[in-house]
Amino acid sequence: MTTDPRAVLSRPAPAPDATLRYGDHPDQVVDLRLPAGPAGGAPLPPVVVIHGGFWRSEYDRGHTGPLAADLAGRGYPVAQLEYRRTGAPGGGWPGTLDDVAAGLTALPGLLADAGVRVAAGPPILLGHSAGGQLALWWAAEPGRARGVLALAPVSDLVAAYRLDLDGGAVAALLGGAPEEFPDRYAAVDPHQMSPTTARTVVVHGGLDQQVPPEMNRRYVTESRRLGGNIRLIELPDCEHFGLIDPKSPAWPRVLDALRELNP
Repeated sequence: MTTDPRAVLSRPAPAPDATLRYGDHPDQVVDLRLPAGPAGGAPLPPVVVIHGGFWRSEYDRGHTGPLAADLAGRGYPVAQLEYRRTGAPGGGWPGTLDDVAAGLTALPGLLADAGVRVAAGPPILLGHSAGGQLALWWAAEPGRARGVLALAPVSDLVAAYRLDLDGGAVAALLGGAPEEFPDRYAAVDPHQMSPTTARTVVVHGGLDQQVPPEMNRRYVTESRRLGGNIRLIELPDCEHFGLIDPKSPAWPRVLDALRELNP
């Protein structure tokens, strides 16, 4: 692993095989990476990668390029979903959430039109940080996801607001405090929603300085109490960015967790 854990955010990756559009805005796109290897054998489900960056416009799908390229090299069809983000026109409430919903709804048709062979059924959602919140939110309705791999997700938006994570990131997404917009928080906060029925694995590093590990300990404990099919993997020596870095010592554990979702 590099000495700077953030190096993965700017590390070059091979260009995607195609960029598919689900809307007219420049950010309403999906980068498609086709699985490597021969076409024989049963196709795998698509893995939809939802990037993090606290929903802010300065972070985009590019920083998950190394992750997506690695997964495609292992035979997965990979779709990197982009969406409008805070700090740019259309981002925040409700545009960010609308885009994720629109992109995931359109994805099966986009893949079919592109001639991509994938396993029947819904995709696996892989979300990191803020992308983990988006994945957990979308998957809360049954049938939307085969499984969810949430890497250090922002799973409690009220707590994230109170902790002022990334200097007001949650307020920028939802427009203000929980007291001002309780309905918005209730609609998209995984901690307030019924747990997804999809099999879910949450992975969190013990050295994470961006999203407190205790947030996801509470989230997983409460989700299990409510009947969720969810488990937590804690990696004591990993920080926030090692979870999306194929060069990280944590990466084999992330791959094992992904395999759990497609037994």
